[in-house]
Amino acid sequence: MSGPVLAGGASDKDVLHRFGYAQQLLRDMGGFSNFAISFSIISILTGAVTLYGVGLNAGGPVVMGIGWPLVTFFVLFVAAAMAELASAIPTSGALYHWASFLGGPAWGWLTAWLNLIGLIAAIAGIDYGCAQFLTPLLGLPETPANFTVVFGVLLLSHAVLNHIGIRTVARLNDFSAWYHVAGVAIVVLALAFFAPKQPVAYLFTKTFTMVTDKPYWFAFLGGLLQAQWTYTGYDASAHTIEETKNARVSAPWGIYLSVAVSGFFGYIMLAFVTLAIKDLGATAAEANPFIYIFEQALGSTFGRVVLWIVTLAMWFCGLSCVTSTSRMIFAFARDRGMPLSARWAHVSKRWRTPAAAVWLAAALSFFLPCLILGLVALFPRRLDFSKLYPAVTGISTIGLYLSYGIPLMLKLRAGRRGLWTERANGPWNLGNWSVPVNVVAVIWIAFITVLFVLPPNELTGSVFAGTLVVLLAFYFLCVRGRFRGPLRQAKSQDDLLMLEQELEK
Repeated sequence: MSGPVLAGGASDKDVLHRFGYAQQLLRDMGGFSNFAISFSIISILTGAVTLYGVGLNAGGPVVMGIGWPLVTFFVLFVAAAMAELASAIPTSGALYHWASFLGGPAWGWLTAWLNLIGLIAAIAGIDYGCAQFLTPLLGLPETPANFTVVFGVLLLSHAVLNHIGIRTVARLNDFSAWYHVAGVAIVVLALAFFAPKQPVAYLFTKTFTMVTDKPYWFAFLGGLLQAQWTYTGYDASAHTIEETKNARVSAPWGIYLSVAVSGFFGYIMLAFVTLAIKDLGATAAEANPFIYIFEQALGSTFGRVVLWIVTLAMWFCGLSCVTSTSRMIFAFARDRGMPLSARWAHVSKRWRTPAAAVWLAAALSFFLPCLILGLVALFPRRLDFSKLYPAVTGISTIGLYLSYGIPLMLKLRAGRRGLWTERANGPWNLGNWSVPVNVVAVIWIAFITVLFVLPPNELTGSVFAGTLVVLLAFYFLCVRGRFRGPLRQAKSQDDLLMLEQELEK
């Protein structure tokens, strides 16, 4: 392990220079903006809503009452462990840089691709879900072709905004954070004052499942995908760390608080929505149980209002995810870890954004649902179009959490070997709690990885397994011995300053 030990009190630019990188991106994000990007990607009005039916059909109201806080509890361990590493190694490469410093270039390369696959699938899942909501609102027939066209337009809007600057995106993310809180408040207050309610015990005792060939406990665990996918993408605070002021403190808090605040507001929203269910069987049978609950409780007009609130929240969520993914691509390409790295590492002089990486993120995200649609068309008897969205979200969850888990596992190993000591920690650290927090985080990640490839998630498992085989084959045939991990952009401080001056011309 070769992670540098940094003295306290250094400026953000000085810290970045010590890792061998120039300040190429515009550092203009405050602490709240850093929190807001992860909070917007978690987006309780996206994951918790679009997969509400998955949770309800799998285990009933108990998935909301017990499953959501259960997942929140364990994800907070993961977030805390990641925040500690972000403070110690504050670069946009984030997870893959952590893995490289702790375990070497092979671990870093694998982590980078798992993270990239997870992020690409996250964008696809978010924007495709948004397209499924927006298409009927626009009065268009709900067909795969229309979903795909609307999906493409949404991706285009996110790419354009990310191309033209972090200041615009940061302001939109700040607004998005308050928008999500306001959206939850509207949902909760409307249901609290105007909707009939089940007793509170309904959340903790009412079981229900549409899974007939498995025991209830197994179905309940499958329903945890709703919460677990919601809690993805909070590594965005780490990917934008080179654009954040007071980065070694602000970004770790952004990671941790985005999960904690989402957990609190998400639970309140899900509790009131679930307690407003009138007929559980009829609700579970609907294509969109979340909206159906509002229509039954408050009428179709308010149901449509909620649909617009959720759809706009998804748009904000997708915007933030493209930001995060493009920074990850930029950092990986900067270290020559991708094909055509020089192209994807290009920074726009006018906007000081990784413009090429932005458009690559959008293009790859468009390709994934098209690939799955193609597989469904080729094998209509074996694959079901209705499973496309859960498959994409499952791929995102597994890819991201494996990329979260690898550096945490490597940190435990480095600590046991005496290669990681307190001197390597940043100003945001867990102290004596570091080892137990990391252990719990790694165990939880291993558990959900196995859980979300078991039936009925065969499509997720097949696509992810195939992707992993291709990745490993590519590494051993083409990459092994060539990829060196994080590379210093220049040999001296003066050379780094020259790189920065080039962008300011």
